[in-house]
Amino acid sequence: MGGGPLTMSGTMRVGRQTAIRVFAHEYRDASLPDQGSGEYDPGYMVTRLGAKINRALICGLIDSSEKRDSDSGQSYRFNLRDVTGIHRVEVSPFNPELHPEAEEIHARFERGDRFLMMVVAKQRSFQTEDGGVFTSYNAQEMTVIDKPRYAEWLAETADATLRRINAHELAMAAEQSMAGFRSAGVPEDLIDGMLLSRAHYPPFETEVYMLDVLQALNAALGRSVEIVKPESADESESDSAVPDQPVEAPSPATSDMSVEEVVVATIAAGDRGEGVDYDTIVRQCSVHGHSREEAEDAIDSLRTAGGQISEHRFGWFRLIQSDSS
Repeated sequence: MGGGPLTMSGTMRVGRQTAIRVFAHEYRDASLPDQGSGEYDPGYMVTRLGAKINRALICGLIDSSEKRDSDSGQSYRFNLRDVTGIHRVEVSPFNPELHPEAEEIHARFERGDRFLMMVVAKQRSFQTEDGGVFTSYNAQEMTVIDKPRYAEWLAETADATLRRINAHELAMAAEQSMAGFRSAGVPEDLIDGMLLSRAHYPPFETEVYMLDVLQALNAALGRSVEIVKPESADESESDSAVPDQPVEAPSPATSDMSVEEVVVATIAAGDRGEGVDYDTIVRQCSVHGHSREEAEDAIDSLRTAGGQISEHRFGWFRLIQSDSS
């Protein structure tokens, strides 16, 4: 495509910030924005494993595509599914040089094509009034890739994730200071993010991310191995292989209401003119026994294929009937 090849070897940089390799699961769990005090200081999203992400190098199978028109101009939204979950990517109205490629990608998806993509993107987050954080990306470069290149990204991202897991284990046993982390052997480039992570996030088991690593490595080797995550049933087991066909969304959990019904009911009950925020919808889905990933998939489905809800501003949703009333 017009984006040209993006190298997978060596350190990849866009501008001054390294593009971090990160799986969807680790980024989705992040809730710590870190903005420098200076006017031109870069902003970061700090993950639980201490990754300090300004820009990321992500890959996945295109799962949905949407073209939107607003007062600011035209934009595109793509969901890319890796073996751990969904990367949510936007091509904003303020990045018109990417619009020809985005239009081609959208047209291919609309024709029924499903393909793997690689994207260099800048972190993006929205914080709700109750403190919830919704993460996504702004695309800066993107291209369609083949399965061997995706497998290479899986292996390299697994290696980067494992490095952060090991650093986190070292940090947990060390004095919570820069000197303490250095003495414990935490890599220098991870110390700052690890200090922020330790101060913000409650203790957690790194096993959930180790399972991501194992799943990715098996997929990179072409093995279809069923891996069940002990604390989360919100991902489809079919994600464990490098896909030939579109990956099916996970089945909704058993509940008194389907996840789609919960989403619609929550918006209908809670909209007082401004819509209902993303975290409120996800929280209500959880109350009814549905996972966060199921809620995310239902919101996307109702917003795109279903056409029952609209996102009138970032992170806030209305029923379509409300928009027309």
